[in-house]
Amino acid sequence: MLQYAFKVIVSALVIVVVSELGKRSSFWAALLTSLPLTSLLAFIWIYRDTGNVATIAALSHGIFWMVIASLPLFLILPALLRNGMAFWPALGLSCVAVIGVYFALTWVLGRFGVRI
Repeated sequence: MLQYAFKVIVSALVIVVVSELGKRSSFWAALLTSLPLTSLLAFIWIYRDTGNVATIAALSHGIFWMVIASLPLFLILPALLRNGMAFWPALGLSCVAVIGVYFALTWVLGRFGVRI
């Protein structure tokens, strides 16, 4: 139970640091956010819990493909905001678009035999 609480605290701390940093400097917050911290933490937690490197390799492979699908969010959201759309509708529409990209990419990858 203590190990689970530690995971939650470390993971939450990363989110808090990024959000607080974002208030002061978009560059540094973007830099920190662009680091694959969530992935690295997941790799560490999985390895510490199971020692299963095959699981980590499979997760890393899946993350690679899903990162590609998530990239349109970072183009669609600022475009909508710059064109006057309010934050919440822009965020919602961006998320819906990215969900569509996830499904499309998963379908395309499946057609090429790539398993995630």
